[in-house]
This record gives sequence, structure tokens and C-alpha cells, in this order.
Amino acid sequence: MKTAIIKKEFPLGWLIIGLIAFIAFFSTIANGQVSRVESVGFTVSDMDKAIDFYTRVLPFEKVSDKEVWGDSFEHLSGVFGARVRVARLKLGDEILELTEYLNSNSRPIPLDSRSNDRWFQHIAIIVSDMDKAFEVLRKNKVRFASTAPQTLPKTIPNAAGIKAFYFKDFDNHVLEILQFPEDKGAKKWHDLAKTGKLFLGIDHTAIVVGDTESSMKFYRDSLGLSVAGESMNFGTEQEHLNNIFGAKLHITGLRTREDGIAVEFLEYLAPSDGKPFPSDTKSSDLWHWQTSFTAENADDLASILFKNKYDFVSSGLVDFNGNKFDFKSALLVRDADGHAVRIIEK
Repeated sequence: MKTAIIKKEFPLGWLIIGLIAFIAFFSTIANGQVSRVESVGFTVSDMDKAIDFYTRVLPFEKVSDKEVWGDSFEHLSGVFGARVRVARLKLGDEILELTEYLNSNSRPIPLDSRSNDRWFQHIAIIVSDMDKAFEVLRKNKVRFASTAPQTLPKTIPNAAGIKAFYFKDFDNHVLEILQFPEDKGAKKWHDLAKTGKLFLGIDHTAIVVGDTESSMKFYRDSLGLSVAGESMNFGTEQEHLNNIFGAKLHITGLRTREDGIAVEFLEYLAPSDGKPFPSDTKSSDLWHWQTSFTAENADDLASILFKNKYDFVSSGLVDFNGNKFDFKSALLVRDADGHAVRIIEK
């Protein structure tokens, strides 16, 4: 006795509809992903002093300096009545954006801040010669955040030979100078080092995270960044770099589709007593940093972030057509730890 085989045929129309839906779904995800880090910025207490520091002590070049106010900026920053002065500075190909709130009280960075507190963020400026760069900083009497420049040892294979030093500007924003050995770092930094320039550009911005996997859900799964490398950093050199006794960090580097500033997670496995991001943080507070990403479709990305229940600083996606910024829409949202991320659509 033969077993009957029943063939069930699906109408061609249903197959076409299903294919269109499949393509549309993945097209939405692709359009929603960010393409690059457009800039990294933070709030300053005195723009004139900030510009002097970053263009005299460090060789940033001022590319724009303007005052901004109005309904759109209020809705983006979450600060009612805000009037700000925004300066954009360039080092190499990368942009640093500084914002001074002219009519709002800017709370200072807490004096007891440490490198393992959740609000910690810095930019890493690549130098061609650590000793010479350190002398420039010493001559200008910058505030040290590290004990001294550190060379990471062979016991940290993925970071061995890297030279690094943390310091602060006058508002206590932490900055890093970093020199790559020949076998590490992007080719562009080694090429630029041959030009004779000392300060070359911004390689990445680093943020302290409470849990790497939770942060991945925001930066990798929602924004579309990809993991570029990982390292487990510990030992006396790392301790004196971060100025944290017993520091042991899980470090993860992430990159966007296009070349530019990368994002680095600093997860402190020890000590785990870093203070949480203040829940009442405003964009006008001096510990407010924002990493700005460009997106082809900011509206789709806003929907993804809203669906995943991330905390919006802005009142959704804000229209900037006709305003003083060079983008047509933007939103400001916080990641799992409280770090501010601005999404802009040109």
C-alpha cells in the first residue's frame, strides 16, 4: 500500500508579498543603523577658556562658533529656555563639539569623580611621540588624572606596547593621549606619525559601562556598530593609568560602518564600586557628554530606540530645518548606563 503524498501549493501572490515584507523589514533595519560618529562633545563652563585650552595647549582648530536658541534646541536638549554657544573644533579629520549654556546653571563635575564612575567618558587623542606630548602637557600645567604615562605590558596581549596617559581640562573633563606601537592601531595613525605632527586626531571615545552585554544591545543591536576587538586589562600599569587601585577592566572596541571615531566600553570587573549615572542629569551639567552619530533614517532609528524603551532626553525626533545646525533632524537618548547619544540626519 502506497502512502499518499499531498502537495500543498502556495499562490505566487502570497510568496511575492512575503518576499516584499522580508526585504522591507531588513531595509528598515539597515536604514536605521548609524553610519559614523559625527562628533563627540560635552558641556563647558566658559567657552572662551575652553577654546583657548583646546587650540593653544592642544592643536585643535576652531571651525565654527555660534549661538543657538529656540524651540527646536529646547526640545532636543531637554533644557527649557536654553540659549547656548556651540563651538566645533577639529583635530585631523575628527570633530570635538563644545557647548556652553549661557542662561542655565551648569553643575560641575563632582570633585570625587573616579575613572570607574558610570558618568566617566573621555576621548583618546593619538600622538606620534608620548614623551614629547607629555612634556607639552607638563609645560602647560594640565591636571593629571594618571600618575604618569604608562606602557601596557606583554601580559595584556591585545594592548601590549600601547602608551597612554589621562589628564584633565579646566572643567575636569578627562582626556587621554595615546601612542600605538607598530603592530597596533589604524594605518592612518602610523602614516600621520611620519608627517612630523605630534597630536594627530581622535581615535575613540571611551565610556564606563556596568555590563558589556547590556551595552551591546544599544550600540550593536540598535545602532548597528560592530565589535572590532576586546582586551582584559589589569596590573600596575593599568591601575596607574586609571588611578584606580586593583583596576581590572574588560575593554571592548566598536566601530561604525564608515571609518572615524570608535566607541570603547570600559567595564570594571574590579573594583565594582563605581557610582551610578545621576538620574537627574541635564544637558547643561558639565559631566554631560554626547556622542553624535549620523543616520540615513533617524525616524526609523527613533522608533527602534523607543520600542526598546531607552530614555529619551529630547521630545522624540526634533525637526531642525532652517536652524543653525547643519542637520535636518536629531534626537538625544541615553544608553543603558546614562551616556547621552545624539542621532542626526543630514
